[in-house]
Amino acid sequence: MNSRPPVRFFDRTTPPHIVTLVLMAGLGAMNMSAFLPALPDMTEHFGTSYDVMQLAVSGYLAATAVLQLVIGPISDRYGRRTITLYCQGIFIAATLGCIYAQTVEVFLLFRMLQCAVAAGLVLSRAIVRDMVPQNEAASMIGYVTMGMALVPMVAPMIGGALDEAFGWQSVFWFLAIGGALIMTLCWADQGETGTGGGISFARQFHDYPELLTSRRFWGYVLSAAFASGSFFAFLGGGPYVASVEFGLSSFWSGVCFGAPAVGYAVGNYFSGRFSVRFGINWMIRAGAAISLAGVLTTLAIALVGYNSALLFFGFFSFVGVGNGLVIPNASAGMLSVRPHLAGTASGLGSAIMIGGGAALAAFAGAAMQGGGGSISLLLIMSATLFLGLLSILYVILRENQLLSEN
Repeated sequence: MNSRPPVRFFDRTTPPHIVTLVLMAGLGAMNMSAFLPALPDMTEHFGTSYDVMQLAVSGYLAATAVLQLVIGPISDRYGRRTITLYCQGIFIAATLGCIYAQTVEVFLLFRMLQCAVAAGLVLSRAIVRDMVPQNEAASMIGYVTMGMALVPMVAPMIGGALDEAFGWQSVFWFLAIGGALIMTLCWADQGETGTGGGISFARQFHDYPELLTSRRFWGYVLSAAFASGSFFAFLGGGPYVASVEFGLSSFWSGVCFGAPAVGYAVGNYFSGRFSVRFGINWMIRAGAAISLAGVLTTLAIALVGYNSALLFFGFFSFVGVGNGLVIPNASAGMLSVRPHLAGTASGLGSAIMIGGGAALAAFAGAAMQGGGGSISLLLIMSATLFLGLLSILYVILRENQLLSEN
């Protein structure tokens, strides 16, 4: 599609308004970040260890990765709107299950079911690609995720304040109410944009090799996977560092977790502003370099003995800036490899990204529990971000070779 279709707010006959797309994606970000400051209190409430309670992060990510393998193909077949509404309904029910869970096992079961909310992030990107071409999609995704970044700026602060005032269950009441409101908005505003109604579900899985054999698809996926993986490692180890190493309260932990989100909003703004001008590959390379530089600077400061909560979390804003450049542009790239499989590409790409993130979050949590402290977390993130930079450099090298051959 070469031009953006008309959009009217609260009109189910047109594509969803950008505000709706922001909130669809933001609900998943809120679900991931709002409860993080409450993790130490939840560990105490359920009488378990931090590495078990941390499965609420890594296990959730793993479940999300598996779910996203099917969300994309199903939405290509049955439509974006239907899948969005069903998944939001499951999320609300699962959130209520978390509130009333009596054991950590039951809580973690419902926490895994909460992964249904991840449909909002996958499908908001696929909807954008349904509407506009590649570079414009990168720009629009940048604006969508810039707005989405506002959610994890404030959600941990709200979660930390609610935890201190009313206990950890109040954080999940906040999520359930927010989910109900956003589901109502999607029902009223989200028109159908999918075009894959005539393709069977099995046929779309058979089309996976068309994506998996593309070097360009893998380059974009790995660039995004390593960028997001560094952030998920931060989510896995950050709560332990904040509460144990720096002794921060739930509220102030929430404030610190907002630092990468501030940077992410800035990076998303630059993606929206400059992706069309400079192209997606240039933006991804710049973002990967900025993220790596931020983590290496933080590591150097920690190694010379000047580590503090302000410096540790403050420099993570550079990781946010880099991710804000990498993720929307890499997402637009992976969706544009095969435009007729946009939903499948979004789900498969997100599954690879988040599956890797789940492993890194679990690894970082175990490193924290093992006494590695913030240095271990920074080393894990440095290695991850370096691999992300190599991934986009390979894509650029390969494209230059193809151009010279032609």
